[in-house]
Amino acid sequence: MALPWGKFFAGVRARGRFSLGCADAPAHLPAGNKRDIMGVMKFLKLLICMAVAIPAWAGIVDEVRAALAQNNFSAADSDLSSYRAKNGVTPEYVEAYSWMARAALNAHEYDQAAAYAKQTNVLAVEQLMQRPLDAEPHLPIALGAAIEVQSQVLAARGQRAQAVAVLQTALHTYGTTSIRARLQKNLNLLSFEGRPAPALRGEKFLGSRPPTLAALKGSPVLLFFWAHWCGDCKAEAPIITQLRTEFASKGLTVMGPTRLYGYTAQEEHAAPSAELAYIDAVRKRFYSGLLDMPVPISTYNFDMYGASTTPTLVLLDRAGKVAMYHPGALPYDQLKAEIEKVVAR
Repeated sequence: MALPWGKFFAGVRARGRFSLGCADAPAHLPAGNKRDIMGVMKFLKLLICMAVAIPAWAGIVDEVRAALAQNNFSAADSDLSSYRAKNGVTPEYVEAYSWMARAALNAHEYDQAAAYAKQTNVLAVEQLMQRPLDAEPHLPIALGAAIEVQSQVLAARGQRAQAVAVLQTALHTYGTTSIRARLQKNLNLLSFEGRPAPALRGEKFLGSRPPTLAALKGSPVLLFFWAHWCGDCKAEAPIITQLRTEFASKGLTVMGPTRLYGYTAQEEHAAPSAELAYIDAVRKRFYSGLLDMPVPISTYNFDMYGASTTPTLVLLDRAGKVAMYHPGALPYDQLKAEIEKVVAR
């Protein structure tokens, strides 16, 4: 059985927590197949042995997050200090430290947040002198968080132009790395609404052939960025299906961009053709009400729209301008209210 490490790390990047996406795991064990069941039991035993063998410090990120969840900054700081004394500064340490910045920001402690973010950035850049950014999963999370917090602190203080400048500089520096979409997301949150929507690439697609956004001017458009491993996307699909039906007479068009991630629930390293077939199977199983929805497949689209969070929902007005940009799911009533604003114009 291949371990889905690709999905594991994508879950970390997308949600900031460890997840194997169990809802996506295929039901491939026939009932009564004792050999398969015994295989699973042996695999679970192996995982338990691995967990026992892993040093306690392997969980520094979780330890810090657990302390911060209780608003216990001193405990988190103590965990970090103990880890650093024994292990030095590692990518895991830098990621754990970045959560101090995020927690301070959530508490509206902007001076603290800015200081933690600045130090995270310094530590991350020092690590980059030893390895590429995407050599492992912790450093991209840490650096992306540091830049995100820096920009959000500036925006919270009313320094919007400075926040935009920070993100634009970071995009120039890290635009070819895995944190590109995260940086673009934060830039879009500050400056996307009211601007013409970037064109989508649709050379590869599922469903009906994607029309160009230029061809859709005159109609409101909902872009539903989703991923095959994303449980929140599956939960959003019935809402979008219902709203598409309700607003069909108003000309609402729904498009569902997605991308390849390099793995599936069955394969840690999947060929593009295998992953494309898997996406199509997920689409048919979980998105049955949207099977005629055009699904352009391109990493470029995710980068341009900053869709590092899935789902990401983008609503375009009849002029082709961004009317709403929302990383994350939306409940029925809230999304309906946004669509009503657009169709009324």
